[in-house]
Amino acid sequence: MDDIAARVKAVVGRVLKIDPKTLKDGDHFVQDLGAESIQSIELVAEFEDEFDIEMDEDDALGVQRVGEAVEFIRKILED
Repeated sequence: MDDIAARVKAVVGRVLKIDPKTLKDGDHFVQDLGAESIQSIELVAEFEDEFDIEMDEDDALGVQRVGEAVEFIRKILED
């Protein structure tokens, strides 16, 4: 697992109170991990802090799965 994926999973684990080692790329934030809308917003804020980036909130909230979050953040970091 690369550094970005590990950091994304660490943030998700911290916000949703889940062991990051159990997270899979295909896990859906709401359906599989039980994230509520306020937690989705908190995830966006935590990702911004963790990676020192700014994300378009609407685009970021459209990300539904752990693996999609990794790729979304990777793209922002590469730009």
